[in-house]
Amino acid sequence: GPMKVMPIRYVRDVEAAARFYAALGLTVTTRQRGGGWLELTGSAGILALHSSDQGGEAELGLLADEPLEDVVRQLRAAGFEPGPILDEAYGRSLRLTDPDGVELLVNEHDTSLYT
Repeated sequence: GPMKVMPIRYVRDVEAAARFYAALGLTVTTRQRGGGWLELTGSAGILALHSSDQGGEAELGLLADEPLEDVVRQLRAAGFEPGPILDEAYGRSLRLTDPDGVELLVNEHDTSLYT
């Protein structure tokens, strides 16, 4: 079958990071006994390529199949405070900071923007 994309985030506190990403709707599916590695699964994986003058950078992006207001509610219920929902020409997004201070982006899936 097709290869699955598995981004690896290096984190100081695996359990804190797991709670954060679980609040975003990912599910812990594999946990190493020592606690130093765990895997969270979503419904599917996508690797996006974005043009950049610098190149070589990577950002974790998640694609929500529900309204971002629901994502904000889930994060707040888990004790995390997200930034504002941004409504740009390319769609709606939510910029977050994980427990290690690393920024990530949650985009609302809107197929009407892609032709």
